[in-house]
Amino acid sequence: MLYFFIFICYNLFGDSMLTMKDVIQDGHPTLRKRAKEVKWPLSEKNLNKLRDMMAFIENSQNDEMAEKYNLRPGVGLAAPQINKSLKMFCMKTLDEDFEIMHQYAVVNPKIISFSEAKTYLPGGEGCLSVDEETTGIVLRSKKIRANAYFVDLETGKGVYKEMKLSGYPGIVFQHEYDHLLGILFIDKIEPNMPKASPIQFKLPETKEEENL
Repeated sequence: MLYFFIFICYNLFGDSMLTMKDVIQDGHPTLRKRAKEVKWPLSEKNLNKLRDMMAFIENSQNDEMAEKYNLRPGVGLAAPQINKSLKMFCMKTLDEDFEIMHQYAVVNPKIISFSEAKTYLPGGEGCLSVDEETTGIVLRSKKIRANAYFVDLETGKGVYKEMKLSGYPGIVFQHEYDHLLGILFIDKIEPNMPKASPIQFKLPETKEEENL
């Protein structure tokens, strides 16, 4: 199954807290639409939606909160998954070496370069908008370059810049980016085991890492 990382994250929530009931499932038409460009600068409404999305991810990675609110663990969430056809998503994950945190609120992304070299998650990908038991091997580019607005969720300000990603964070970015194109990972499942090299996760050294 898809690897997820568990973090100890606590947040204060109001009525806008997202739960699994807000995450639409495969078969809903919004998941198959190409998302619309987000007007920049961000409206307060869209900024708060990004904050809610990041809070959902952090909650889902917390054992206590996930159990209390019956959340499936995840490392990313795209606006179309909460029935908002907008080009924005959030992600939060460590890399495969458990060293660098990749936490981004992304608006109007465009992947401008895909490496020819491919990789994949050896246990397969999963998705909050697809049945939990459904996983599959998906070939992804080992390295990508993308342009996007990267938003500071505290201040609401963003910077349009190019970012290079590789390995596991690159896979997460590509997975969420596909949502903005109306594509689900199940559309890309490989029928046979690919010859590409899979992501190699470092052996766990702490209790948190053992929760993979």
